[in-house]
Amino acid sequence: MDVHGFHGRDIPHIRIEPDMSISGLVELYEGSGFNARKLGEAAKLFVKMIEEGATICLTVSGAMTPVGFGGIVKTLIERGFVDWIISTGANIYHEDHFAWGLPIKQGSFDVDDTKLYENEIVRIRDVYIKFYETLEAEDQVIQKTFGDDFAAGKPFTTAEFCNRLGRMSLEHARHPERSFVTTAYKYDVPLYVSTIKDSSLALNLAVHRLRNKRYDLDFVREIIEQAAILYDSEKSGVVELGGGVPKNTAQQTGPLLDQILRRNDGGHDYIIQITDARPDTGGLSGATLQEGKSWGKIQDPNSGMVTVYTDATIAFPILALYAISNIKSRRPRRLYKRLGDMYEKLRADYIN
Repeated sequence: MDVHGFHGRDIPHIRIEPDMSISGLVELYEGSGFNARKLGEAAKLFVKMIEEGATICLTVSGAMTPVGFGGIVKTLIERGFVDWIISTGANIYHEDHFAWGLPIKQGSFDVDDTKLYENEIVRIRDVYIKFYETLEAEDQVIQKTFGDDFAAGKPFTTAEFCNRLGRMSLEHARHPERSFVTTAYKYDVPLYVSTIKDSSLALNLAVHRLRNKRYDLDFVREIIEQAAILYDSEKSGVVELGGGVPKNTAQQTGPLLDQILRRNDGGHDYIIQITDARPDTGGLSGATLQEGKSWGKIQDPNSGMVTVYTDATIAFPILALYAISNIKSRRPRRLYKRLGDMYEKLRADYIN
């Protein structure tokens, strides 16, 4: 379409009905303007990724799990709509609260935080978490899970770390069905933590390190595994909730393959970004997807890319519900069990 000509779709005079479906709502959005239009386009693109068999990565930053949205991630894994995940450590840590039945409650943002501190309540905006009943109880889970027998002096990746946590919660937690970490374990979905030391997951390893237990995180193997997933995929897509390090971890797979390993892969075919970060400040969280073409992060800056500037807690449920309402489940790829083979394939092609 000539973007400088008067040839676009007519803007409808929107009408909503009591029985409108999520499909109707997405069509309404797509036919309008601004970020409503972008959300409609993103929902349609997510469906296209799934229908075309793309290997789909979900990146999760911000505080999505303390507000319960890990349940949406769980559903997408079960449907086969998410094949691998890159998350902040905080989202993994707080998601595990639900599996163990540890309390999280609605609170208020307009409060005296000194009084909350005195009442042993920690706050994430308007969500309250108990210091001892929740955080310290979760700390005990983490410390027990990653004690003396974990890794046994061998290098590990954060995918192996999360796989261990998922198995522990599946076997021992009160409500293992309430965690996408346990679901990732069951469905062999690799779950990476982009900066594990920047979270309570790593803080709880300090009690063992002070007793001289060493932890050897093989971060280089981890980034090669992530690039190997892209290298092995006929088509690749990413759904980014927020920005931050998870966003870059997913996108840097392209430059590793092209710039460093000289594989001429070209990056991801599809990316959906849901962010509230501005693009004009130069930060990665707000960087446009099109900018990523100059780095080899994406295949085509003119198609397959949608950015929605809004709160992910508003947009993500609409995106997910539209997909599960319109597409049948697809077979899980179970990438975790294939990581070794994909790694070796990339290594062999590089060496030879």
